[in-house]
Amino acid sequence: MDSLLHALINKKQADTTGQFYKDVTAGLKSTPKRLNSKYFYDANGDKLFQELMNCEEYYPTNCEMEIFTQQTADICDVMIGDGDDFDMIELGAGDATKSTYLLKYLLEQKADFSYLPIDISANVISYLNVTLPVTLPGLKIAGLNGDYFDMLKKAAARSNRRKVVLFLGSNIGNMPVSDAEGFCRELRNHLSPGDMVLIGVDLKKNPKTILAAYNDKEGITKRFNLNLLERANRELDANFNLAKFEHYPMYDPETGACKSYLISTEEQDVKIGKENIHFAKDEYIYMEISQKFSVMQTNQMADGAGFNPLNIFFDSKKWFIDAIWLAE
Repeated sequence: MDSLLHALINKKQADTTGQFYKDVTAGLKSTPKRLNSKYFYDANGDKLFQELMNCEEYYPTNCEMEIFTQQTADICDVMIGDGDDFDMIELGAGDATKSTYLLKYLLEQKADFSYLPIDISANVISYLNVTLPVTLPGLKIAGLNGDYFDMLKKAAARSNRRKVVLFLGSNIGNMPVSDAEGFCRELRNHLSPGDMVLIGVDLKKNPKTILAAYNDKEGITKRFNLNLLERANRELDANFNLAKFEHYPMYDPETGACKSYLISTEEQDVKIGKENIHFAKDEYIYMEISQKFSVMQTNQMADGAGFNPLNIFFDSKKWFIDAIWLAE
């Protein structure tokens, strides 16, 4: 049995590494070069992101944390609704720091619910499965490791109970507007009338405030982006020289798009397994987008996807919202 389990674990790791290799090489052979931001989150990337969320310039975490700590009861009362049982499914759960406030309140109210966190990081899901039942006695939890919609399908198949899906931290901003709209439509396709979504959205604001959050003076965002190259070195037999790449963020106040790039500081060739990738001097790798929205845009996005925007909770600066949408 032990040898079979070991073989299954090795196969899963090989499958994961194989997909990582395909995505990295395909992205770097495309024009322009790009890397998929979902691969930021290995164990080291998780640690760097925690540092980033705690740094002075990175405001979204504090804004959303304020909403969850100051308006916990109001948010949960909407989620509880008529008091029927439900499954709370969190997409991209991370360390669940923010959602823990909701979980604690729901347990205190003796709400009948299960918590199903979903994350691309196996490290994160292992952590949640072990720690949350200890810190929140009585919590029914089943963590799922994988892509959002694959795991959402699994989560939805577990029961016929009403679903409350959490998508926090302005993760909806990690894709261009058209993709975000498509994501919301796909999310609605996985839900039934009466299901809910609690979605965190970072709002448009002073461009200097936004840009500083992605170009912090401690250089955490830079290390977070470069870690993806370092991960390729560790896992894919690549030979990126991190000193030959610079982190470059930009924000466009007209469109609300904040983008991050890595710039090759010289002409160079990088080996990734059997592939050879050529970089021209000053050639860029598109790493990620952090899209900012207006309140009107978020309501339009909900309407267009088949949701009714029920409630909007603001932080005190009105920099960030957590909105509750009802599937129609």
